[in-house]
Order: sequence, then structure tokens, then C-alpha cells
Amino acid sequence: MALQYKDYYASLGVPRGASEADLKKAFRKLAREYHPDVAKDKKKAEEKFKEINEAYEVLGDAEKRKRYDELGANWKGGSDFRPPPGWEQFGGGRPRGRSTAGGHPDYEFQFGGTGFSDFFESFFSSAARPGGARRGGGFTTEAEYAERGRDIEGDIMVTLDEVVRGSVRAVNVRTEAVGEAKTKTFQVKIPAGVAEGQRLRIAGRGEAGAGGGTAGDLFLRVRLAKHPDFEVRDHNLIYEADLAPWEAVLGANLSVPTLNGRVNIKIPPGTQNGQKLRVRGRGLPEHDGAHGDLIVVARISVPPSVTEAERKLWEKLASESGFNPRA
Repeated sequence: MALQYKDYYASLGVPRGASEADLKKAFRKLAREYHPDVAKDKKKAEEKFKEINEAYEVLGDAEKRKRYDELGANWKGGSDFRPPPGWEQFGGGRPRGRSTAGGHPDYEFQFGGTGFSDFFESFFSSAARPGGARRGGGFTTEAEYAERGRDIEGDIMVTLDEVVRGSVRAVNVRTEAVGEAKTKTFQVKIPAGVAEGQRLRIAGRGEAGAGGGTAGDLFLRVRLAKHPDFEVRDHNLIYEADLAPWEAVLGANLSVPTLNGRVNIKIPPGTQNGQKLRVRGRGLPEHDGAHGDLIVVARISVPPSVTEAERKLWEKLASESGFNPRA
């Protein structure tokens, strides 16, 4: 099946040889611009936010980026995209249903409403890797035996706001076979506190059974949407705070963002680059009602240029200070 190729580099506005730092910078700039919480046109912003999240989900991961670049070599601008020969050996291609002994056709599943495109689902989702979709039990040698339908699996993009508050999402599953195409919509509950990689199970919504067998299940693996301000580690949120040299030396009071408004923290005198300050309970919720922490990482920034008056002050400081970082 032909797919519409996704140019992830164009989505982020960076060249193909962009560094990891350039990718991160481009994503953060676009994510802040199109985040639904700040954009005026919510619907347009939501679609663009999904697009740049998907692009960074692939390009921000070294292994996925390598696979994507290999795919890109087989793409011709303006045409439908087909994977190179033998790609299926490496886990590419859509998860397909199995044929039953009674001659039922192979089924191909497509997802909608998950936050990811068909292109991503085909080559970079959990279901696009070996073992991503599990087979149900049952007999396969005789048509008259009942056979349980296969479980199917895809990815669902979950925002950090949904992790905090929970939500209900409409997810479409389109089943295609020769001469047959059906689309069903299911309401999927995303509970507060879900974590990266967690699988949400929707019982009986997988492949239909054969010979009176029960249907398989639908599994959606949670992929946390990237955020312009935070990185996620377990249930902790990591925020990088830029400090002027004098703030690190003298200390400062700093306002930093959280998912529930801003908080003020104290930067102690003598703060070192990379030093971590912990704000307890301001991270993501967990199933037991506890919360992770907000971890603020100090990043000391040096002015890229100074005025003549500032230069004289720095020179005076250099001549009078006894500090030697190499001592």
C-alpha cells in the first residue's frame, strides 16, 4: 500500500544534516508557537503541534532517525511512497491480521485519532516492530474450529496535560481487506498518571474471531508528546533554567513554569552549571496518588557580546578576583 511520505526535516524547518542541538532548538521554538494552550487558532495549532511532535519523536531518537534517513533515500518528491525491498525484515510495514483456514482475507489495520500519521504507524510505531501486535490463541488447522481474533496494537500520543488530568479520546480503527473496508470509532479513556510505554487495553476491539471465536483486543501504547519546556524521566519533569553568571554567583529568586502555573525558587549563591534543584511534588501524577518532582537544571549562559562599559567591568572583575577554575 502506497503512503504519503512525511518530510520530518521540513516539518521542523531544519536541514537533513542538522545536529541534535539544532533539532531540539527548532522543536522547542515551534512547540511554543503552536502549543494549543497559547495559540489563537486552537484547531490549526493542534494539528501543527501533532506534526512537529511526530517529527521530533523520530528525528530526536538516533535509531529512528537512522531508519528514517534510509527510507528517505527511496522517496521521490511529489509521489506516493513505498518502502524499499526487504524493509519488512526489519520490522517495517503495517501490522497485518492473519488468514484463517476458512479462507478469510488478510486484514490491514489503520488508526485515526491517535495523534500519529499513517506513515509513522507503518514504520515507527510499536506495532511496526516485530512482536508489536500479538496473536490470539486458537486452532489454525481446521476451519470449523473456533479461533480467537488477533490482538492489534498501535501508538497513541498523550500530552502531559492529559497525564495530569486524564481524558477521553475518540480513536478510529479502519480495517481493510480485498473488497472490504470498515471504520469503527471507540472512546478510549486515558487515566491520569499514565506513563511512557504503558499499554491501554480496549477489550474485544481487535481482529474479529473466526468460527465463533472471540475477538482479540486493541492495545494502544502511550507515547508522551514532547513538550517545549520539560523532559520527562519517570514521573519527574526536567526543566533547564538559564542563569546569568552573576545570578549563579550571587544567587537569585527565579520564576519557573510547571504544568499547573509558575512557582518561585531560590537559586543559592555559588550555583554550578548543571546543578539540580528539586521542587517536590510538582512533577507528573502516579497511580497511587503521589507525584513526581520538578527538577530544575541550572544552565549558566555567557553574554555573546558586551558593551565597552561592560567589558571594563569584566576586566576589573578578572583583575581583582582570586578565583581560578583550573587550580
